[in-house]
Amino acid sequence: MDFVFECKMQVRDYECDIEGIVNNANYLHYAEHTRHLFLKERGLSFAEMHRKGVDAVAARMNLQFKAPLRCDDEFISKIAIEKDGVKIVFHQYFYRCSDNALCFKGRIELVCLINGKLGESKEYVDAFFPQKQSISSNE
Repeated sequence: MDFVFECKMQVRDYECDIEGIVNNANYLHYAEHTRHLFLKERGLSFAEMHRKGVDAVAARMNLQFKAPLRCDDEFISKIAIEKDGVKIVFHQYFYRCSDNALCFKGRIELVCLINGKLGESKEYVDAFFPQKQSISSNE
């Protein structure tokens, strides 16, 4: 897998359930936060894109919980991306720092709504897939 972005995070106590492991819903927060950091690194703001009428929304998710994260665990969140028609597909992985165990694996498919209608955002494509931009400009 060719990862294009990674960041380190730490589990906070209030994210854990009665079993002492991260509640499954929090993995979605971690994944979304990672995507927003990736977007910011690529020079775009999720909030600013919304103000322009461009909203990237989750269309489908396939989530696999592999090993539990617990309070105070540090983990590395990694992203690989691909384009599939109008969809931008994020492959997201969380690895626990202490033993490099794969804790989470997700395939998150996003689509763009431009002023409420399904479309393709040039800003997102240019930011996420600069090689596609250079290929199309040579044609």
